[in-house]
Amino acid sequence: MTEHTPADLVRQMMEPLRHDIARVHAVLEQERRVQGELAGRLVAPVDAVFDLLQQSAAAMERQAEALASAGAALSEAATLMRTQAELFDRSVAALRQPVRLIESAAGVPPAVRPPDGAPAPAGRAARGRRAPRGAG
Repeated sequence: MTEHTPADLVRQMMEPLRHDIARVHAVLEQERRVQGELAGRLVAPVDAVFDLLQQSAAAMERQAEALASAGAALSEAATLMRTQAELFDRSVAALRQPVRLIESAAGVPPAVRPPDGAPAPAGRAARGRRAPRGAG
């Protein structure tokens, strides 16, 4: 029989422990990997929701810019329409002056006109003129 030194005996006793430690280490590494994968799978939907929210915020910002542009365009259109209305009103007043001079020279009584801003009456009778003779 061969003699074993105490170091050999310790080595023989430690060998199964080393294998056990290696197995425990492998199990722990596998557990860490599984936990990492699980955490990734749990966080991925939440991260996707945050991505969607961020995209929604960007879309809302673009909508706000579009609405601001539309508002500015509407305001400009309103200003242009006011200017057109003023020009139209001045044009009508300028065109009426010669007609009034002709009416005055012909002795036609002045027409009854509504105050500024009120709708104009329809037809000659509504303007206060008499119906022609023989009509009626």
